[in-house]
Amino acid sequence: MSAKTKKSVGVIGAPFSKGQPRGGVEHGPRHLKAAGLIEKLENLDFDVKDYGDLQFSDVPNDDPYQNVKNPRTVGQATEKLANAVAEVKKSGRVCLVLGGDHSLAVGTIAGHAKIHPDLCVVWVDAHADINTPLTSPSGNLHGQPVSFLIKELGNQMPDVPGFSWVKPCLSAKDIVYIGLRDVDPGEHYILKNLGIKYYSMSEVDKLTIGKVMEETIQYLVGKEKRPIHLSFDIDGLDPCVAPATGTPVTGGLTYREGMCITEELYKTGLLSAVDMMEVNPARANTESDVQLTVDTAINMVLSSFGNAREGVFSSRRCPQISTTQQI
Repeated sequence: MSAKTKKSVGVIGAPFSKGQPRGGVEHGPRHLKAAGLIEKLENLDFDVKDYGDLQFSDVPNDDPYQNVKNPRTVGQATEKLANAVAEVKKSGRVCLVLGGDHSLAVGTIAGHAKIHPDLCVVWVDAHADINTPLTSPSGNLHGQPVSFLIKELGNQMPDVPGFSWVKPCLSAKDIVYIGLRDVDPGEHYILKNLGIKYYSMSEVDKLTIGKVMEETIQYLVGKEKRPIHLSFDIDGLDPCVAPATGTPVTGGLTYREGMCITEELYKTGLLSAVDMMEVNPARANTESDVQLTVDTAINMVLSSFGNAREGVFSSRRCPQISTTQQI
């Protein structure tokens, strides 16, 4: 394949942690790169441009807005990331963002939408992250990014300091959740009230992941082809295969189910941006847990870019996974 016809990807590191209280998630990008992610993408015959890690700074005197924590710092960081993502998309590259906590998705999706306003989103996560500043029990912004992006929630969103730059860019029908199993009451009300499509782990168990992906792709791009944005929180997977994360929830997606999601999205030929979020080495009990989580995250990313599944995961790491057992 010549350099001119090579598939191209732009990689942005986003070492940011202020959307939640647990330190260490800012080291996720460094660990993913140190484990060879860039080189492995190049081995898939991609033209890879590493844009490096963005530099984020804390806003002085960043007092809470109601119970929302670090609003100006998070708002400034997400705006900076949105501009960086837009630049990558202007160049025609698929954009890969390595987080960092999931508050960053305000920036990744808003930046993507600047160039492709018709995009749709697949959100893989244990959590819905659609609390508004008025419904959030914790005030942590990594549990609120989707609420800033949904047009139908516009009249329910207060003017949070730092977020005046955000213009809602998604309709409720433009997003599908996969893997939910820890949803706050306020979020559940929003999902139901707006008719947002989601697959909790109950639905994944009943339907199987193959059917979930068939329905998801038909729903989002079956009638009209458009760019897909995959926002992947590593805690969407079961802690068995991704223990080093800030808010793990048991009963999650298996490794194979995660791979099925990424494989099927790649096959559409429409995947335009990928977020890999919430890898937190500091939350691991052992170094092997760090390595397991990093390896899992890398393999999910590589699968999103067309890597075949054979040989990428050693069964010794999680021997309790079987064809019939949902961890």
